[in-house]
Amino acid sequence: MDANNAVDARQGHPVNQEVWEKREMREALAAREISAVYRNLRKEGISQRQIAAMTGQSQSEVSEILKGRQVMAYDVLARIADGLGVPRGYMGLAYDEVTEIQVVGAADEQQAEEDESVKRRNFLAHAAQVTMGAAVFGSSPQSWSASPARTPAPGHIGMTDVRQVEAATRALRALDYQYGGGFCRDAVVAQLSWGQQMLDSSATSPVRSRLFVALADLHSLAGWTSFDTGLMDSARGHFANALELAKQGDNNPLVANILYRMGRVYLHQEAPNDALKLFQLGQIAAQESGSELAIAVLAANQAWAYAMMENEDQALKLLGLAKDEFARANVAEAEDWVKFFNETDVYAMIGTVHTVLARRVDSNHTKYAIPALSRAIDSYGDDMQRSKTFMLSELATNHLLDGDIDHGARIGRAALESSEGLKSARIKDRMRPLREEADRRKNNPDARELSERLNAFFAA
Repeated sequence: MDANNAVDARQGHPVNQEVWEKREMREALAAREISAVYRNLRKEGISQRQIAAMTGQSQSEVSEILKGRQVMAYDVLARIADGLGVPRGYMGLAYDEVTEIQVVGAADEQQAEEDESVKRRNFLAHAAQVTMGAAVFGSSPQSWSASPARTPAPGHIGMTDVRQVEAATRALRALDYQYGGGFCRDAVVAQLSWGQQMLDSSATSPVRSRLFVALADLHSLAGWTSFDTGLMDSARGHFANALELAKQGDNNPLVANILYRMGRVYLHQEAPNDALKLFQLGQIAAQESGSELAIAVLAANQAWAYAMMENEDQALKLLGLAKDEFARANVAEAEDWVKFFNETDVYAMIGTVHTVLARRVDSNHTKYAIPALSRAIDSYGDDMQRSKTFMLSELATNHLLDGDIDHGARIGRAALESSEGLKSARIKDRMRPLREEADRRKNNPDARELSERLNAFFAA
């Protein structure tokens, strides 16, 4: 449909297109604050019934959104934009069908009926084949994602073009850390679509090698932001592509980092055995790279997996290795994608491992978790709001386990306040232990109030 026909098709639309140009509305659309969008529409005289009819939602859903319920799912955002007549670019949504499929993840529909354990095993096979050159866990699966849309590629590229991809990745990663994957995922995928076309351009060997690494890192970020918004199949596809490109770029530290990130996905899914296999593959790549910092990252996450498996001895052994390797590492000279693991993250991992052990093995681990988590929280700035929220939740959990209920409840409330504005599907999952511990102590008024707040948060 051309522009003129599009305008004709919108004649008689309940929402005047000038509404979308108002500053307050543009700001709400850019932030994807759908509750604010709906409130602005109500001010324009658009009823809840009309909004429901245009967006395909029930009036009760519209009412909940007006009360503040967040909308994060891509398909719902796209349906709202199209139904209301909002230019998709105002919400940072994909413009064309091919890009939209890539954003949502073609694999999400194609593999919907496939058992998650089979998907994990297939990815392990692929990861082993890429990392080791042999299908250790089984046969490698088919292509991971649909081909991206192709626009005319530059005839020749140089280092300046690659540095632009690297700079964009750094900026987008900063947004992910601060606001969550839901805030920037579409922008990451759009940047990736633009970057991928350069693979068809001519370039010198050093430029092409650096391009492989830059695109691998961007795919890794796409995988991480997909994971953060709950698109697991899309995350898996991006991480698989990232692995292949990192291997083509002969960059073992990045291979290790990608395997670490996919392992974190499996920890989140309560599959520590599968996560451990990925971390161990990543450890091999990290050792080949000679990067003490990469080894520290993988060791810390193996400790987390062992803690989830209630193997206290191995968890503490790997945690010790992580601390030793970090002490030896030259953080200033480390490659960009490993530098995130600084002293603050070491304390965060120590606190996280001991929190899991405190809940699953021995509550005495709180005496190690509490000081480590407190130190991490004190070091996080506004640019790491999501991580700070996770650690506040863990710290509150430890204080409840320790019997310091009023202090735990106070920190739990701080965790809820810290989560406001974050667009991350993982927040609720990381707060489940806190809710469980608060629920167990409902006979205490502070715990009961926290439990009620958490249950309202989960219901929103």
